[in-house]
Amino acid sequence: MDFNKFFQSKRFKVTVWVLAGLAVLLLVFRLGVMVGYRRANFSYRWGENYHRNFGGPRGGFMGGFFADQRDFIESQGTFGDVIKIDNSTGTVVVKGKDNVEKIVLVKPDTSITSFSGKVSLADLKVGDYVVVIGEPNDAGQIEAKLIRIMPPPGTMMMGSYMQRR
Repeated sequence: MDFNKFFQSKRFKVTVWVLAGLAVLLLVFRLGVMVGYRRANFSYRWGENYHRNFGGPRGGFMGGFFADQRDFIESQGTFGDVIKIDNSTGTVVVKGKDNVEKIVLVKPDTSITSFSGKVSLADLKVGDYVVVIGEPNDAGQIEAKLIRIMPPPGTMMMGSYMQRR
C-alpha cells in the first residue's frame, strides 16, 4: 500500500474534514453544556441566597412565611437601645437586633410617646429602649412616624420603670 497516494486521496481528505467537523461540534456542545451549567448553578445559588441578598424570608415567600419572623430586615421600623441623639439634625441612632445600627430621622410631625404621654425629642435619653415605626428613605434611614419609649426587655418591675418616666 502506498501511503503517499492514501494521504492524497479524496477519501482521506473527506475523512479528515468529517473528523475535524465532529471535533468542532463536540467542542461547541461541551461549551454549551458548561455555559448552561454555570447559568443553572448561578440561578440556583441566587435563589438559595435570596434572603442574604435582599432580605426576604429564608424559606422563600411561601415556605415558612409566618413561621420565622426573625428573617426580615427591619426597613419600616426598628426597636432597640438609643445610642446617639443629635437634636440639631433631628436624628437618633438605634442599636437594634444583631447590633445593627439604624439612623432614625425625627421630623416635626413624628409622635414620640412614653407611658406618661407625649414627649419631645429633648426628652429622649441615650440608653432608652424605643420602638420606631416609619418609612425608609433613599439614604437607608428610617423617617419616623412614631417613636415609643418602652421598658427594656426583661424588665421585671414595670411599675418602677413607669414611675421613673
